[in-house]
Amino acid sequence: MSLPWATTEGVRAPLLTALFTSTSAVAVTGLIVVDTPTYWSTLGQVTILLLFQIGGFGIMTAATLFGLMAGRGFGLRERMATQVERSRLETGDTASVLKLIFVITLAVEAVVAAILSGRMMTTYAMPVDQALWHGIFHSVSAFNNAGFSTHSDSVIGYQTDPFILGPIMFAVILTALGFPVMQDIKANHFHWRRWSLHTKITVSGTVALLAFGFVAILLMEWNNPATLGVMTLDGKLLNAAFHSVMPRTAGFNSLDVGAFEDETIMVNYFLMFIGGGSAGTAGGIKITTFVVLFAIMLSEVLRRRDASLFQRRFGSAVERQALSVTMLAATMIFVATTYIASISALPLDDILFECISAFSTVGLSTGITADLPPSAQLVIIALMFVGRVGTITVATALALGRRDRAYRYPEENPIVG
Repeated sequence: MSLPWATTEGVRAPLLTALFTSTSAVAVTGLIVVDTPTYWSTLGQVTILLLFQIGGFGIMTAATLFGLMAGRGFGLRERMATQVERSRLETGDTASVLKLIFVITLAVEAVVAAILSGRMMTTYAMPVDQALWHGIFHSVSAFNNAGFSTHSDSVIGYQTDPFILGPIMFAVILTALGFPVMQDIKANHFHWRRWSLHTKITVSGTVALLAFGFVAILLMEWNNPATLGVMTLDGKLLNAAFHSVMPRTAGFNSLDVGAFEDETIMVNYFLMFIGGGSAGTAGGIKITTFVVLFAIMLSEVLRRRDASLFQRRFGSAVERQALSVTMLAATMIFVATTYIASISALPLDDILFECISAFSTVGLSTGITADLPPSAQLVIIALMFVGRVGTITVATALALGRRDRAYRYPEENPIVG
């Protein structure tokens, strides 16, 4: 990204710009400090595409797949390393699951790219080469939840076109479920009772959050002349649905996010912070984490001994992991927001939105990214990086690195609440 021919002007991009863009791509976030189609050359854009494709696969997943294709074999070390990154994969099944990931990725990206490219050629009269490039780029970006676009206004130009927004939504929702869910559905089809607890929580939580986001955005933006207010009923329904999907970790926008009502921004805080499913391309604390915390709260309110859901109880280790991941995420966002607010004059709500978006690898912005001071951009870079690998690493460390003492301290309970 720092090479002169990576930019349209043929000059080297500033180091911070190249670092920010490459981190955003690898972390499949989509936040940008320069306009992608006008600042970066074809080489630069291809590099960005490759970075978020690899970032979406996962570094270990991609490396293992390349090793398989090169005929290097698939040893125990690679299996264990990929297990850590993808989680819930049985050691003996890792190779088959990785192949499933590879096939699903190529198949969905190809189908979505074909639909988008065909639509752009027939409806928008784009030349074949341009339509193919835009279609492929948006397809790969959507499947990897990256949010990068080859249009300066993201997908605002297609806000009334369900044949553009629909395939993008489909790709985002599918991959945001996480690969363990795809594996479970492939093995057990749509037999609800055969699904694992993880799949049940992820699918039901996804449906609930999408419905909540759709209704909330539709009602709150219904009369906003800068967003849904001037649209027909079909347009309002389509764009409310689109923007209930995007805060979950994708980052495309068909409406001006900076023109949202304050209450809509609050809903986006909530959706972005939760994110999507585990062991996929989604960010946030993850749906399962949120549902586990909700179940813990519910069990305490109802005075039940165990936190449970779908006739299964949660272990204490899972409960501690959920609490730890959430507290870590909230603390990092709080610290980052406080620091950026102290060194800039930007509105606090916009800064908070930016920090949650970065940590949750969403990529939506109210338009302040390029206006952030250099040190603030470094903070956003750190949030994107940690948001992509940090919560997974911390959760895995908590799950695998437990060391029980040979003794226990005397119990004493402080007053809580």
